[in-house]
Amino acid sequence: MAGRRWTTRVGGNRSFLIGMTLVSAGFVLSACGQVERKDGAQSSPGSALDFAATTTCTAPPDTPVRIDGGTFTMGSAAVYAEEGPERVTRVDGFWIDPHEVTNRQFAEFVAATGYVTIAEKPVDPEQLGVPAEQIPAFMLEPGSAVFTPPARPSQRYNDWWEYLPGAKWQKPYGPDGPDAAPDQPVVHLAWEDMIAYGKWKGGRIPTEAEWEFAASAGAEKYTEQPAPKRANSWQGVFPVVNSAQDGFAGIAPVGCFEPNAFGLYDMVGNVWEVTGDYFRPGHDPSDKDNPRGPSENAAYDPLNPGMPSRVMKGGSYLCAPNYCQRYRPESRQGRDPGLGASNVGFRLVYDQLPGQ
Repeated sequence: MAGRRWTTRVGGNRSFLIGMTLVSAGFVLSACGQVERKDGAQSSPGSALDFAATTTCTAPPDTPVRIDGGTFTMGSAAVYAEEGPERVTRVDGFWIDPHEVTNRQFAEFVAATGYVTIAEKPVDPEQLGVPAEQIPAFMLEPGSAVFTPPARPSQRYNDWWEYLPGAKWQKPYGPDGPDAAPDQPVVHLAWEDMIAYGKWKGGRIPTEAEWEFAASAGAEKYTEQPAPKRANSWQGVFPVVNSAQDGFAGIAPVGCFEPNAFGLYDMVGNVWEVTGDYFRPGHDPSDKDNPRGPSENAAYDPLNPGMPSRVMKGGSYLCAPNYCQRYRPESRQGRDPGLGASNVGFRLVYDQLPGQ
């Protein structure tokens, strides 16, 4: 059944957003703002609204970039086991969007088609797997998963996320927050929403190999956090201290950071990007030429068992060295396809340019 899943991985960890809500009376929607430190400076963000950026940047063109294809060393054995083993991999040529799909671009699709995303639809109570009378009413309202930092340090990822009614691509911080900024990446989309946009645009979701080849752009592998001018990630101790040295506590507009050698923006950091491959820990060393990942039946996500996850790449603005060293082309995590989140987006690739 298409629709939202209620045990979902967001931001690189499994989040029991709905399940924890059903069993914990202490789950409440955060309403706190930034807290002033004694020295008068602003502390880290205290609510989802504090992640809304007001900075604008010169937006890059939308014209897809031609990638001629070639061979590269895919994967890494340096940080997380599921990213290896390294293998020499070949991909054919393709075109790819120079930046993540933006709210402006997605709005054009919605205006042309009248499309309604999963996050804008009421929840079918049968999807929750518990008696309807045990489900709080707000859990059945349209909404999505929004990152909200805890008031104190916590390693419990269910303390970082909330299912927020009214959160959707047009209102990424919830109904009381600002409208989606036109040139920021669109978020709160489920897999079928991305597929629908891709079909309308004449493109498709990239394979993991295509995405990683484009993100690597011939550069040497690294493990350290990119410098603030290079990518939008979390500077400080996640999830409570964010100095925002890169200029953004949350999502940045496209074009704010340096492109890679292929002229592609935000291939690491900013928002995670979904690929078309099913997820399974590790790479198949024998699958080297235009690999497509495991079959749906062979897919397995140990942190989200019982359902096929998709591979997402590149990390997000929430990745910090103490928690999530995913601000690299080789990074890979499983992504629940049924529920959007406030730090997950996508871009398209094309086998031929639209209109040709």
